[in-house]
Amino acid sequence: MSAVLEVNGLVKHFPVRGGKVRAVDDLSLSVGPGEAVGLVGESGCGKTTLGRMLVGLIEPTAGSIAFDGRDITRRRSKKDRQDIQIIFQDPYSSLNPRHTVGDIVAMPMIVNGVKPPGGVKRRVQELLELVGLNPEHYNRFPHEFSGGQRQRIGVARALALRPRLIVADEPVSALDVSIQAQVVNLLRELQREMGLAFVFIAHDLSIVRHFCTRVGVMYLGKLVELGTREQIYGAPAHPYTRALLSAVPGSAGRIRLEGDVPTPLNPPSGCRFRTRCWKAKEVCATQEPVLTAGNVACHFPEQ
Repeated sequence: MSAVLEVNGLVKHFPVRGGKVRAVDDLSLSVGPGEAVGLVGESGCGKTTLGRMLVGLIEPTAGSIAFDGRDITRRRSKKDRQDIQIIFQDPYSSLNPRHTVGDIVAMPMIVNGVKPPGGVKRRVQELLELVGLNPEHYNRFPHEFSGGQRQRIGVARALALRPRLIVADEPVSALDVSIQAQVVNLLRELQREMGLAFVFIAHDLSIVRHFCTRVGVMYLGKLVELGTREQIYGAPAHPYTRALLSAVPGSAGRIRLEGDVPTPLNPPSGCRFRTRCWKAKEVCATQEPVLTAGNVACHFPEQ
């Protein structure tokens, strides 16, 4: 099964006074057709920056992004832009309060000159129904909806151009816990029905476990571990992955990491996690671990 998305050596540095913020540093990843790959890690690890590069909102500093085998790193065709869509984190700020729901969902079709059979309005109403909203609410404004309903509007907008890959950037973190499961279940249903591939960005590991078949763990711009859901949750190999999982409610033996995440402006030499790692030795400061065939970047992985 060839990958629908292939990311190789992706880098994003933001120049600032006195240096550069290394938001994403040499990251490689692939997503198969209809596959859901999760990306987890603490805030500031580069997950959102990566997601925005994938949909073309930010241009990479180096590296490549291929879709269906075509290089789309610097230039994307209209079809490429339609095929990769994003669901934003905040359903309150990502919807224009002055536009009706109908206008919001129709906008991608109008901008791209898509003329669906039966017309744009009919297609918008079909999409609203697909995400569990009343098609008759076409003329209502975002403030008339709850947070969960607004995120469903964002999902409908992302589906408007019939994409093949969706980047979901923390799609439920701004919602009440009671609503989160409803939205995640909706995304799973849509994935099955439409054969969608997902890059699912989150810091809630229990939601990622529920939704994704493979999981990548990011720390300070680097991918430190990548594996199947069973590998990551059943036998985590990287100390950082172990620490993250120990914080999930119901886990035994909480591992409390010492200190704060170092600044991406001046990351530690060698292994970036070494300043907080209980296994760190001299080699960790001098040699940067690479993602091995076992898909873990650590000099002393768990057995």
